[in-house]
Amino acid sequence: MNSNRLFACPARAFLGLLLGALTALAAEPTASLSALTARPTPAWIRDAVVYEIFPRNFSPGGDFAGVTAKLDELKDLGVDVLWLMPIHPIGRVKAKGTIGSPYAVQDYYAVNPDYGTKADLRRLVDAAHQRGLKVIIDIVANHTSWDSVMLSNPLFYKRDAAGHVISPHADWADVAGLDYTNPETHRYMREMLQYWVKEYALDGYRCDVASEVPTDFWEAVRADLEKIRPGVFLLAEADKPELLVKAFDADYGWPLMGTLNKVLMEGAPASELQRTWTQVERGKYPQHALHLRISDNHDEARAVSRFGWKAALAASAMMFTLDGVPLIYNGMEVGDSSESGDPALFEKLPIFWQPKQRGQFRDTYRQLIALRKQHAAFRNDDVTWLKNSSPDNLVTFLRRDAQEEFVTVVNFSNRPVTAAVEVAPGGNFTALPPGSGSAEPAADLARLSLGAFEWRIYRRGK
Repeated sequence: MNSNRLFACPARAFLGLLLGALTALAAEPTASLSALTARPTPAWIRDAVVYEIFPRNFSPGGDFAGVTAKLDELKDLGVDVLWLMPIHPIGRVKAKGTIGSPYAVQDYYAVNPDYGTKADLRRLVDAAHQRGLKVIIDIVANHTSWDSVMLSNPLFYKRDAAGHVISPHADWADVAGLDYTNPETHRYMREMLQYWVKEYALDGYRCDVASEVPTDFWEAVRADLEKIRPGVFLLAEADKPELLVKAFDADYGWPLMGTLNKVLMEGAPASELQRTWTQVERGKYPQHALHLRISDNHDEARAVSRFGWKAALAASAMMFTLDGVPLIYNGMEVGDSSESGDPALFEKLPIFWQPKQRGQFRDTYRQLIALRKQHAAFRNDDVTWLKNSSPDNLVTFLRRDAQEEFVTVVNFSNRPVTAAVEVAPGGNFTALPPGSGSAEPAADLARLSLGAFEWRIYRRGK
């Protein structure tokens, strides 16, 4: 059939116009969200560096005590918020792997006995607070294990036409999906979330697959928790702009991390990072929305395995100097390359804390964190992407406040690059540590030479 003749048909043309109108209508909510302002977020959250902990793998004992023992070390690193991956008992029915996923929760009101007792958790939280550290825990509100205590009432769950409880997705066979059309599910989960904040003085929650739970539930949770602990931190594992209007303080910068993978693993041009940031984060999100900056996490292989040592540090240099809240996944600060993600998530694979030839990792992260803390320009949302003469290889952007300006230059290629960066006026910048170890002064940025995966940060006062 000749497609040109088909589209010449008046009925087909009308259908095309109708589909175009429907597409425009579908896009309207996103456009309207970008005109809104994200909910106000406390300064301590905007200024924070989050450290994710998988208690099972964090220490040889794999328990709360192992985390408590390293609090001074974490404080010295400079992090502010400790995020504990799920602390609840893991279900055994249909469990994956040898141990099972921590995201298959058997009882929301209990703690995993492998980690210790509730008293051990309380000691951990109290000790963290004594050091000025905040503590949030992972909450899995979308689903439970198949032997959850909640299954005594199947009406809490999604069911098929025959009334059988079902998984939220076909490939999530180890969990059963909760049904939020039932008001009793709302009530049970809201009361549970109040319990942990009230009884353990937690500072908030990282909310697993938050986009699959109704937004109105999260907005109700926000109202509940504000009455107990005003300013609590709610972090959504989601890329759903409406969640940041009333409910959440921040969500995941998944789109930018996905593009980072394409750049470093598939050879996409570095300019794709700017395009993603501009089109997604500024194009569809409420104004001043806050995103978690991630290059490593528990859902996939470690960054040093995906990208290589130098490229992993280059990725962190970008994430720690962009807007948003940077994340360190435990062991990332030493260049740990132990298996992570599915199926490693279902086993015990302790972090190797002294990997060979990676002594510079901890100092680099400590310096990046110190840079953020010392200079407010890195903690606002003022980002100006700068043109450079090698956009396939380099990422260049400007951060500033009323006192000073900083230019971040990252070479995302595996070869040396010489390029010019356009910034007006171009002079009076000085290269700062940290970086690649280079302390090369720069009168201007008209001609820069960077090695493979090298990065630099330049500063000038106003």
